[in-house]
Amino acid sequence: MKLSDFRSDTVTKPSPAMRRAMAEAEVGDDVLDGDPTVRRLERRVAELLGKDGAMFVPSGTMANQVALGVWTRPGDEIVIERSGHMVTWEGGAPGFVHGVQSLTLAAESGALDPDEVRRAIRPKSPHCPRTALVCVEQTFMGSGRAAGGRVLPRSNLEGVRAVAREAGIPVHMDGARLWNAVVASGVEARTWAGFADSVSVALSKGLGAPVGSLIAGPADFLERAIPVRKRLGGWMRQCGILAAAGLHALEGNVERLAEDHALAKSLARALHGKKGLACPPDEVETNIVFVQVAHPRLDAPKLSAALKEAGVLVLPQTASALRFVTHLDVGAEDVQRLADALDRLL
Repeated sequence: MKLSDFRSDTVTKPSPAMRRAMAEAEVGDDVLDGDPTVRRLERRVAELLGKDGAMFVPSGTMANQVALGVWTRPGDEIVIERSGHMVTWEGGAPGFVHGVQSLTLAAESGALDPDEVRRAIRPKSPHCPRTALVCVEQTFMGSGRAAGGRVLPRSNLEGVRAVAREAGIPVHMDGARLWNAVVASGVEARTWAGFADSVSVALSKGLGAPVGSLIAGPADFLERAIPVRKRLGGWMRQCGILAAAGLHALEGNVERLAEDHALAKSLARALHGKKGLACPPDEVETNIVFVQVAHPRLDAPKLSAALKEAGVLVLPQTASALRFVTHLDVGAEDVQRLADALDRLL
């Protein structure tokens, strides 16, 4: 049975054209001499983001952790939203790998209050950790009702950047789904990236590449990032095969993200109001739909398990919320299959 997989936009498979690009990629040893296709990808992403350069790494988690390794030292502290990816879904790496602690602020939509950020910055004191970095996420996934692929407003990011600059603290942007923000807002990637000193972007989510992310920033940041990537095991050899998939994705799959956004709204319209479910379509901004479950018989994990039996895969984000993510490998027929299954189950 063909499954309708709404678990994540990371489940996409490379298209035949992408596979051809990978097979025909010009490669070299990226550690010894440099891989020419990797260099092309890095230059292209740096150009799109308006940064001095970019570094290709295997995953978004590694991209974020490279940034932490550059900007912080053991004993430092970062300021971040409490359900941000870097402190929630990266295995405790900030503390375990880098020895830094996290001061988390509550902002369900992901938009940190600049005044709260200002109050969170530590005074210079031997009794306090040094506030070394402020982290933002664009788009913001989160886990609360107001979360789910939200585009942080420009005015908010400007405010957070101003507070950080006033204190002499860099800003890192987890931009794993930055391309979704670009398409949803009509604002160029370089404008969004301009609100941060370093930016990570993913190729393996909505863009449909099989693997890979990049971390971009100023030249001195990238120079310091080289040994951090080495320590994290991120140096690869003939990785131009992977970079070719990323170049293909950037060339052909950014604008089509609008289709994923439209499908996500369609999914919300199909589900909102069904017995025990709530997901207002006007709250859907990109390709992530959080569905609140308040059914007398089924919580989110039980409903997820029942949907799996019907051929629909979805992640229970909490005991009372399901997360649906649209992508290039699902379409209107999958949404209809989901709606029909829910009619039977609810």
